[in-house]
Amino acid sequence: MENCIFCKISKGEIPSDKIYEDKNFTSFLDIQPVSHGHILIVPKKHIIWMQEADDEIISEIFKLSKKLMLAIKKGIGCDYVQLSVSGTDIPHFHIHLIPRYFDDGLSEWPTKKYEEGKSKEVLEKIILML
Repeated sequence: MENCIFCKISKGEIPSDKIYEDKNFTSFLDIQPVSHGHILIVPKKHIIWMQEADDEIISEIFKLSKKLMLAIKKGIGCDYVQLSVSGTDIPHFHIHLIPRYFDDGLSEWPTKKYEEGKSKEVLEKIILML
């Protein structure tokens, strides 16, 4: 995609602090990190949503995620690395790898409870689509 910032980073048109690159993926430091060492992994092919990626891309990006998570944990010395596939901020499928510490005070995401009977309704809708 012509105006996609992640495509431009992958092509080297926009500078970034690259961590890893191969024929299918680019990984670089997030410019607005949740914590130091927060990196993004993006497919070089422009894919907007994860569910639109083919199975090979999905498999390879998660294998790469594990490799980079281990490098982050050893290099930064964090307690664990949080993986997140979220957001609509950039319309290009990407994975966040965020170094975390047990006492970092960062919250996860807000939760809520199902109203009476709602969980069964939601469950049935999803199962019908399998």
